[in-house]
Amino acid sequence: MLTTLPYELPELETRAPLDTHRSKVLPEWVDWNGHMNVAFYVTAFDQASGAFMRNMGLGRRYVDGKLGMTFVLETHVTYDRELRLDAPMRFTTQLLARDAKRVHLFHEMYHEEQGYLASTNETIVMNIDYATRKSGPWPVPAAERLEMLWETHKALPRPAKAGRVMGLSKGIR
Repeated sequence: MLTTLPYELPELETRAPLDTHRSKVLPEWVDWNGHMNVAFYVTAFDQASGAFMRNMGLGRRYVDGKLGMTFVLETHVTYDRELRLDAPMRFTTQLLARDAKRVHLFHEMYHEEQGYLASTNETIVMNIDYATRKSGPWPVPAAERLEMLWETHKALPRPAKAGRVMGLSKGIR
């Protein structure tokens, strides 16, 4: 387990939920229906997860330094309302749970100007040892930051869309 990281960590943001990532719908993300394609919602949420990891001190320098990396184990996306070309997006992120190797995150994507919820993403991300490409514990500085963030997130209500199971209603034929 890494007890230190060989670079300066960013100032830790602990808002509950986090509200640090912004983006916009790019031309290559728009499909023939004139709105953001399903695949690019996952891309946008992956970028929001990246913002979360940078806040923990586990950004590009973590990977480039061959210290470790993160892998997504599972993800669930809801599509609530469409976004069109150039729509500004604002993401919030809630830490739902954490352990020695994983985080359980819940992202919400909003149209930044109009304020509506466009999509949600629930994801579990695992820390990976760079050399072995197997799971490994968070570096000590990241684990400490996760605990500080957890202190501000643990009292948040669980999002209504977290933990959903997919299926078709039995009453509809």
